[in-house]
Amino acid sequence: MAEAETLTGSEYVAHHLRQLASGQPRGLFDFSVVHYDTLAFSLLMVALLLIVLRAAAKRATAGVPGRFQALIEWWVEIVDEQTKAVVPVDRTYAAPLALTVFFWVTLMNAIDLLPVDLIPDVAKWFGIDHFRPLATADVNAPLGMALGVLVLSLYYGLKVKGLFGFVKDLFIAPFGQVHVSWNPLTWVAAPLLALANFGMNIIEYVSKTFSMGMRLFGNMYAGELLFFLLALLGGAIVLNSAHDVLVGLVLAVGQAVLGTVWALFHILIILIQAFIFMMLTLVYIGQAQESHAAH
Repeated sequence: MAEAETLTGSEYVAHHLRQLASGQPRGLFDFSVVHYDTLAFSLLMVALLLIVLRAAAKRATAGVPGRFQALIEWWVEIVDEQTKAVVPVDRTYAAPLALTVFFWVTLMNAIDLLPVDLIPDVAKWFGIDHFRPLATADVNAPLGMALGVLVLSLYYGLKVKGLFGFVKDLFIAPFGQVHVSWNPLTWVAAPLLALANFGMNIIEYVSKTFSMGMRLFGNMYAGELLFFLLALLGGAIVLNSAHDVLVGLVLAVGQAVLGTVWALFHILIILIQAFIFMMLTLVYIGQAQESHAAH
């Protein structure tokens, strides 16, 4: 909050959007640069998740469950039902994966509910000038998770269909195949249609992965910016209070109301985005197991 008083609005936002990185990235995607803050909070949240879920499993009882156990069991049942609906063949690890993804993304998103200056100010105690804790607002984290889903989709596709069936599906879907006959036109049409199918499948894999990551990133980035703007309003309150008490009071009430409304609405966004990411994970794994050989 105090920082917003000494910096202009654009400088304040730009400062908070900078990552604790190993170097200056050259372009949007630079694999030689590591964002230490994104990596740290991603691992911290998954560690917290595993600790909490392990504690819940150890305290689980066969009798009347407590509130926390009942909540976990209720959500496990929901995830299990969703998994059965969209994953047709191999569901061995799909439900635990979906449950982990939902809670992990929820915890990472929930960092946005903390005061925007809290963690950066704590980082300054250790001599760190830039620290951005919201991992899902860094495009690298959502796209990295989406790439992980792509790898799992390819793995399950190969596991369920086998290498021959997987490769065959790449060349016969989505447009089908031409049955070669004595007609010379079929000799030309068959490889052309197979190439078109292959191209469409590659485009589908790339577009699904990119859109999955960018959807989560875009929503969380926009929410983060709104919290920065509300923090700037707090700086304006301090500046105006020195000159006009009434204006400062109006700004203070406005920040309190707007901040509360946006925080409550953002809780819904946090849960919805986590649920969408979980469902897309299940849907893409389920689609990878579907065979088009019969079509």
